[in-house]
Amino acid sequence: MEEELSAAIPCSSIGVESVLRVGTAGAIWGFCSAPYDARKNGLTGIAQASFVAKSAGKMGLQCGLVAGIFSITRCGLQRYRKQNDQINTLIAGAVAGAAIAAKTRSWTNMIGMACVVSAFSAAADFSRTN
Repeated sequence: MEEELSAAIPCSSIGVESVLRVGTAGAIWGFCSAPYDARKNGLTGIAQASFVAKSAGKMGLQCGLVAGIFSITRCGLQRYRKQNDQINTLIAGAVAGAAIAAKTRSWTNMIGMACVVSAFSAAADFSRTN
């Protein structure tokens, strides 16, 4: 049933749904963690509120971007290869991990992050399917 449904839904729709869901979770995480960071930096009042809002937006955007890259890559691979297996998840995790670390402009960081995100993605997919 899930395979039939995913074949009928465009990858762009799956990507948008992932961006919205995980981006919202990231924004909530930012709203929860930012007040602590603001107090640690000595911010109060309007400066603290501004810091919390910027942190929530930044976390939401980053989480949503990574989720969108992962989902679209996995969906595209699944459609291209016509198989729903762990290889799609591993490659999509590596692409998303490399995208996270791309702003560091360090090949070592990009490869390391690609391996870590790929491993976590495969473990999550394996636990979900079994």
